[in-house]
Formats: sequence, structure tokens, C-alpha cells
Amino acid sequence: MEETISLQDIFRTIRKRAVMIISLTVLSIIVAAIISFYVLTPIYQASTQILVNQQKTDQQIQTTEIQTNLQLINTYNVIIKSPAILSKVIERLDLEMTTSQLANQITVSNAQNSQVVDVSVQDELAFRAVDIANTTAQVFQEQIQVLMKVDNVNILSPALLPEDPSPVKPNKMLNIAIATVLGLMIGVGLAFLLEYLDTTVKTESDVEELLQLPIIGLVSPIDDKDLVQTSPEVRKLRK
Repeated sequence: MEETISLQDIFRTIRKRAVMIISLTVLSIIVAAIISFYVLTPIYQASTQILVNQQKTDQQIQTTEIQTNLQLINTYNVIIKSPAILSKVIERLDLEMTTSQLANQITVSNAQNSQVVDVSVQDELAFRAVDIANTTAQVFQEQIQVLMKVDNVNILSPALLPEDPSPVKPNKMLNIAIATVLGLMIGVGLAFLLEYLDTTVKTESDVEELLQLPIIGLVSPIDDKDLVQTSPEVRKLRK
């Protein structure tokens, strides 16, 4: 019985504060849409792939050489984002940023046991993201021969600029969905908080709970018209 009453109270509170809950939800959606569409700067991404593989004149690759290349990839991932590479990228593209700022825009990764390294760049301008990705790969291919005395890096797939690039950030629909959920949570939470803080007596159950006494009777409300029609004395008194 207590569970039923508890559920009834929950639905009653939500129904009572429905306008406030809906208003807060709609307000959250509007704010999220404005921020996503007009405030946040779109970020574009471009990626290029680098193949780490020692060139062989006899067209044969030994297993030990493959393992060596795989072990070198972790080192290469660090070298790609090092100032030795990025400083030359900044110089070639005439970028107005530091090597640390550029490193924050670059992500280097590779699948497990894969000799292909993915270099992804995020930037506010789509064409600049493509330029940075391709230039980083080119500079790395050139400098690795000087730094490591090896020639086992080839550009497998350069970054390309699509005709109609679409940003990867912000995810407008995701932001709106999150705002909807947050608006509902805040609205429902505030509704129950207001209900908890409301100590006024409105129903017979409130009286019973307040006085800790059973209710033995109720007085129904009497309309003035009914009272006048059924009581001639009251009509005389009003005259």
C-alpha cells in the first residue's frame, strides 16, 4: 500500500509541476541549440596514413623485420609530435602557433600489430587541417632518415579536402539530446524540491499527517447559489 501511495505522489507531483518541467526542458534545448549553432567554433578533421615498412630489393620481408618495424612505431608516434618535426611544419606552412599548440591538434594512432600509422589533425579551417596533415607526414618521412638513419616510411594515403567538408565538432544533435535529458532531470528535481518545501495544508491527508489523528468526518463545500435556493431565511437576511 505504501508503494502505491508513493507512486501516486510521484505522478501527482509531476503532473502538478508539468508546466515548469516542460518549460525548463524547452529552455535547455534552446540554449544548447544557440550555443551549438552560433557560439561554438566548428572543428574539421583531416587524416593521412603512413606505412612503416623497410623496402627490400628482393621483394621479401623477413618476420624479424616486421617485428622491428612494429616496435619502431611507438617511437615514431612520439617523433611525429616532437618539436623537431612540428617546428618545420610550422615553418613551411607559416603557421602562427607554437609546437605545443600544434601538437594538441594532432592525434597519432595505429591499430594493434599494424604497420600503418594514422595522423589526424583537427583545425578550425578544413583546408588547413589537410595541409597540416600532409605536411606533417612529408616532414616526418624526410626527417626520419636523418634522425633514425632508416628509410622505412612511406605515405600510404594523403589527406584530401572534400568538396563540402563537414565539421566533426560540435555534435549539435548530441548536445541537444544531452540538454534535453539535463532539462528534464533539473525540472523533475526542482518539482520534487518545491513539493518537499511546500508545508501548507491542502488535503485531509495533510491534516491527518500533521495532527497524527484519524479523520472522522469531512465538510463538503457548499455553493452560494445552492445555499440561497435552499434557505429562504438567508434570502431574507440578504434583503
